[in-house]
Amino acid sequence: MKLLQKAFLLIALVLLCGVSYAQDGKQGWQIELKKIALDVTSTEVKHAKEYQDFSDARLNGDSQTAVRGNLDAISDYHAEHYLWTNELLMDYGRTKIRPVEGETLTNENADKILFTTGYTQRLWKVENFLGGFEAGPFANLGYETEFTKPDNSPRTRILRGTAGVKMFEGKYLKSLFAAVVGERDFTYSPNSTKLAWEAGLKIEQPVREDVTAKYSALFRDYLSASEKRPTDLDYEFAADARLEVELYKNLHLAPFISYYTAQAKDFGTRGENIYVGVSLSFSHIFKEAK
Repeated sequence: MKLLQKAFLLIALVLLCGVSYAQDGKQGWQIELKKIALDVTSTEVKHAKEYQDFSDARLNGDSQTAVRGNLDAISDYHAEHYLWTNELLMDYGRTKIRPVEGETLTNENADKILFTTGYTQRLWKVENFLGGFEAGPFANLGYETEFTKPDNSPRTRILRGTAGVKMFEGKYLKSLFAAVVGERDFTYSPNSTKLAWEAGLKIEQPVREDVTAKYSALFRDYLSASEKRPTDLDYEFAADARLEVELYKNLHLAPFISYYTAQAKDFGTRGENIYVGVSLSFSHIFKEAK
C-alpha cells in the first residue's frame, strides 16, 4: 500500500504545478482503429533427417511457423467536462513446430480478449509541464477472457472494476494512473473476489518525422482473495517498448520488445516472458473528435 500512496502523492504534486480547470479540448465522438497487426514467421526445412550429421542448422533444424495477431480499437466520447471511453483489445499468438521425428507440437504464446468501458472526469488541465495534459478521477469496468480454453485449465473469465486518478490526453504523456482494483474471478468454481491496486503508464515521444517511440507499463499488486488457490498471483508486471515507423500513410513497421513477469503467492519462483519482434500494423481514424 505504500507504493500506492506514493503514486497518488506523485500525481497530486504534479497537479499543483500550475493547473487550471479543464474547460476546452476535444469534443465529440472519436472512433479509431488504433492498431491491427499481424506478425508471421515461417521456416520450412526439407530432408532434415538426411542432414542430421551436418553442422548447419539451416539444413537439420525443425520446421516451424509462428503467427500472432493484435487488435486495439476504441470508441470514445469527449465532452466538455468528462470523457467516456470504450476499448477492445484482442491478442492471439500460436507457434507450430514440426520436428524431424515425432509429432507436431502446437503452443500458444498469447491469448487475451479485453473489453473496457470507463468514465473520466476532465477536472484539471496542466499547460506547461511534460508537454501538457489533463487529469481527473476515473472509474472503469472491464471483462477479460480468451479465445481458446487451455488444455489443463478452464477458460479465463474475469470481471474487473477500477477506480482512481490519472493524467491523460497529453502531448507525450498519454496515460499515468494509480487505482484500486476489485475483481470477480469466474474462471474457477467457487468464484473468487479479489482486491488489488495498480499503476500504469503510457508515453509517446516523436523521434523524427514519421518515427515515434512508444512505451507502456502496468503493475498490479494483489492484496486479498476470498478463495485461496494455487493459481493466485502475488503481483504481475508488464512493459512494452517499440519504435514505430510510418511506411505509408497509416501503415507502420515497429521493432518491439515486450516483457511480462508474475509472482505466485504459493511459491517463490517468478515466471517471466520476453517477446522480441517486428510488427507490421495498420491504423485508421473513422471519426475524430474536434
